[in-house]
Amino acid sequence: MQQIDFELDREYVELKQLLKLADLVTSGGEAKMIISEGQVTVDGEVELRKACKIRAGQQVVLGDVQIRVLAAAE
Repeated sequence: MQQIDFELDREYVELKQLLKLADLVTSGGEAKMIISEGQVTVDGEVELRKACKIRAGQQVVLGDVQIRVLAAAE
């Protein structure tokens, strides 16, 4: 499984934005589609909310890619 460490520079990022920022999708529309199809899990649970707030410490998985969301180093 490929692992991406994503450094969060604010309180949260919406799930659809995270997928775009991590270069896992090419557009917001693509992100919305794969989320609504149940292809994305957050902390091991299928997440269907496109604007779900993802915070530091959470893990998002799409296919064989895992994104670890980390707090920005201060």
